[in-house]
Amino acid sequence: MPRMTAARAAVEILRREGISHLFGLPGAAINPFYAAVRAQGELQHVLARHVEGASHMAEGYTRAAPGNIGVCVGTSGPAGTDMITGLYSASADSIPILCITGQAPVAKLHKEDFQAINIADIARPVAKWAVTVLEPAQVPGTFQKAFKLMREGRPGPVLIDLPLDVQLAEIDFDPDLYAPLPIATPRATVAQAESVLRLLAEAERPLIVAGGGIINADAADLLVEFAELTGVPVVPTLMGWGTIPDDHRLMAGMVGLQTSHRYGNETLLASDLVIGIGNRWANRHTGSIPTYTKDRKFVHIDVEPTQIGRVFAPDLGIVSDAKAALETLLHVARQQVPLPDRSEWAAACRDRKKTLLRRTDFDNVPVKPQRVYQEMNNAFGPETRYVSTIGLSQIQAAQMLHVYRPRHWINAGQAGPLGWTGPAALGVAVADPDATVVALSGDYDFQFLIEELAVGAQFNIPYIHVVVNNSYLGLIRQAQRNLDMDYCVQLAFDNINSPEVEGYGVDHVKVAEGLGCKALRVLEPDGILPALDEAKKLLLEFQVPVVVEVILERVTNVAMGTEIDNVVEFEELAGVTNPVPTLSGLRRD
Repeated sequence: MPRMTAARAAVEILRREGISHLFGLPGAAINPFYAAVRAQGELQHVLARHVEGASHMAEGYTRAAPGNIGVCVGTSGPAGTDMITGLYSASADSIPILCITGQAPVAKLHKEDFQAINIADIARPVAKWAVTVLEPAQVPGTFQKAFKLMREGRPGPVLIDLPLDVQLAEIDFDPDLYAPLPIATPRATVAQAESVLRLLAEAERPLIVAGGGIINADAADLLVEFAELTGVPVVPTLMGWGTIPDDHRLMAGMVGLQTSHRYGNETLLASDLVIGIGNRWANRHTGSIPTYTKDRKFVHIDVEPTQIGRVFAPDLGIVSDAKAALETLLHVARQQVPLPDRSEWAAACRDRKKTLLRRTDFDNVPVKPQRVYQEMNNAFGPETRYVSTIGLSQIQAAQMLHVYRPRHWINAGQAGPLGWTGPAALGVAVADPDATVVALSGDYDFQFLIEELAVGAQFNIPYIHVVVNNSYLGLIRQAQRNLDMDYCVQLAFDNINSPEVEGYGVDHVKVAEGLGCKALRVLEPDGILPALDEAKKLLLEFQVPVVVEVILERVTNVAMGTEIDNVVEFEELAGVTNPVPTLSGLRRD
């Protein structure tokens, strides 16, 4: 049996589990692992500027393609605590990432050694598993179990903490004998599928709510096939956006209090049966449960048993992987053709989609944000991968951009950590180097972890970062309206070094250029599209991140509400149509 260090065994296992990239920062307590990475020579490493940034890069990498698992690496102590936000974000959105931390030697764990912290206990609430390996011979089994746990059931993150002496110890391990553990996949039964089809047959206005579990299961094609076979319109959740193309005749819009379409909410309210697949009934999707559930029946299909009934009790709950469930539903549905005719209901959904729109063609100076998304639709085609996290920018983008492919809207859904967007976009661009990756941030999200732009410059990881700058904590300011205040949310100041920013404070163009990137500033609406086109040219020429900053009006209120039947609109709605044909815009039926 070959002998090698436990650290080398870990690296060999990573390769055999399909890992090709690492995101991280070396340090004294993790250096033996890095030595093994260097000696093995196959893993590519992206050096982050902050360990939280590395964890979000790993998230973006995972979210970009089926089967990907992002791996982030850090040393002991604060490196692990810096990863907690990434673990939380990944856990909340069912994203498998592996966090590997160094640790003080086993004998020093309870002696307050330098940077010795019980990171496993800290991480446990936000990870599927968090463990400090105390015996070198347990390293292979720990990594093997970690990959099984990350992939099985509801996917999620794992943290493995490796003490220094455990990494350095030699163990007997033959990489050629290693094999990943099999993954158990719960499957809907034929009887369960028949029950779903019976409920469908009884319904007059059914809908499918397509959640992120469909994307995790790589089952978007099956979803579209099932929708087309049954004629049932589809409402994707924010995490499921892209499971059905925005211009598909059965795409009925998103539902919710914020990231929603007017036509999506109206269609949900008109429905009498909702089949949720791979979704979790998030509160910003549902609003209050009495309003959301009134006068309609529900089916809930999810891979995690404890999700069934967590928010409300469905009329039928099925524990199943989304892909397995759709395969069974298709099998049963094909045997029952002809199915009920849903053409009249689908046509009514399309009529709402044509008429219940929001205006985007504003010519105001300073720029209104709606115009930014109109021009983004003009500039970027259906293959574009959008990355965003939180704020008025993300909410309004979800109301107005167009997405046509699974994994082309990559969003930190439940956790929404500020600063997530930039490093996640870098992870997406590493995973798919041929893609056009477009990140979208407000100015405050952009300023968190802004140093990670240098990672893109150093390693030639190009992407476009659109920054909509109103020099405000816009979402918090809008929430403060209920308290009749505007307190501690203004970011504007007179920058003595950059008077050209006209009181908006931070000069993002100078900062981005100082970090090795290209940057453009736009002050008028007619300049947005030329700047985006110029950004695409700069991207190809220099192979670094390109920032496009658009200076917005200071105060903007974005459509949102407390109930899906009471979303407050702040702009004129009468007679709104898509004002400009867009490259990736909604096609008319």
